[in-house]
Amino acid sequence: MLTNYYFPMKKHFLFLLTIAAITGIFKNSACAQEHDMAWYIKNAPFKMGDISEPVFPARTFDIKDYGAVGDGQTLNTVAIAKAIDACSAAGGGTVLIPAGDWLTGPIELKSNVNLHTEWGTLVLFSSDHSLFTMSGGRGKPQLYGEKLENVAVTGNGIFDGAGDTWRPLKQGKAAPTLWNELTKSGGVLNKNGDMWYPTKEASENDRLRPIEVSIASSKNVMIDGPTFKNSPNFAFNPKNITNLIIRNVKIENEYYAQNGDAIDLSSCKNAIVYHCTVHAGDDGICMKSSGTTEKGTAGLENIIIAENIVYHAHGGFVVGSNTDAGMNNIWVTNCNFVNTDIGIRIKSNKGRGGLVHNIYIDHVFMRDILNEAILFSSYYEDGGAGHTNPPETNDKTPFFQDFHLSDIYCNGAKTAISIIGLPDAQVNHLYFNNIKISAKKAVYITEASDIDLKNVTIISPDKNTYNLTNAKNINH
Repeated sequence: MLTNYYFPMKKHFLFLLTIAAITGIFKNSACAQEHDMAWYIKNAPFKMGDISEPVFPARTFDIKDYGAVGDGQTLNTVAIAKAIDACSAAGGGTVLIPAGDWLTGPIELKSNVNLHTEWGTLVLFSSDHSLFTMSGGRGKPQLYGEKLENVAVTGNGIFDGAGDTWRPLKQGKAAPTLWNELTKSGGVLNKNGDMWYPTKEASENDRLRPIEVSIASSKNVMIDGPTFKNSPNFAFNPKNITNLIIRNVKIENEYYAQNGDAIDLSSCKNAIVYHCTVHAGDDGICMKSSGTTEKGTAGLENIIIAENIVYHAHGGFVVGSNTDAGMNNIWVTNCNFVNTDIGIRIKSNKGRGGLVHNIYIDHVFMRDILNEAILFSSYYEDGGAGHTNPPETNDKTPFFQDFHLSDIYCNGAKTAISIIGLPDAQVNHLYFNNIKISAKKAVYITEASDIDLKNVTIISPDKNTYNLTNAKNINH
């Protein structure tokens, strides 16, 4: 049953929200509980592949023994590389970065190496942009590896990407006080005066802006414990990894950070993101897939997102916009999204799309969502033309289907639920159960079919609970 509470005056709406908070209207009837990783893997609503922690020989290589100096002034790129090379050559083990301020250029990981940081460790990536040479059309990632097996980054250390020397800021995305503060502090404006760069070098080489952490085409990877902050670009972007554990990770990016995504999984399989906390300038925890895949498989599949908190991101949990290699079997559970632009954000468009299906999202608790609590959009950054004259359906058309959303609660959003499909590729077979959302606007469904809503409560001053355009088989 879909229920709407209509109050014509704004003060009544605000009063209702206050009463809701006091009386506990948003307390869920089926509370989530904390579990360990093994429980989530065992109880996933689909058959997960093997996920296991990498194991390393009991050998330790301290970077100080290779000439590193933790004074925040000495460049330690070579010393850290020597320690990693020695560890790898010996058959593997742990490379220790002890407490201290360790200034460095790019760090390349190697197979069978656990890069471990102690409490008090601060790894400072250099603000000398010349150290990050071109690699694949971008600057070389600050912490990276490719074609690796059995590798980890562990411990409680902090990795600072010096992003404040790289990142631009669009005037349209900045509060007036922030824009005035940054432009008065120095830096460079573009020709139109609507894009600020912290330095002239940054304005001339924006395409070199590196990802802070990027591990690609690898197996058996674990990131457990560290904080990644102040990234020039995406903070953490695993690509084409099989058997991936991301656990107890913190991402700290400014809320206005351009391209400041926190965790972007690209075409990964058998992965879990568990107990992480995110402050992001762009998407929070995001799923992407591109490229070719084996017949009958998706580019990204068998993914668990559990017990995470996302603050100040464009989206809490996000799919897309690149989905052209397909996505299958994703479970998002027991997460909090607070002050994000959108709560659950599913997005793509023609040219970037593919089949995204068998997605399970439950026990998500949200507050103060700027726009939609739940959004499906097949027109991401379309520019508007696609709404009246979309291109023909092709192998890069987005198809969103077979989504199961349950036990989702949101206190305060602009719009409760918005679903926007394509005329020739409608969003279809969405199943909502046990949903409670307070929002200024209720439910809007366009170009969609076979949407099932059970026990859905929308608290809104909107006169109509649900508004349908070219939608069919909407059951409530």
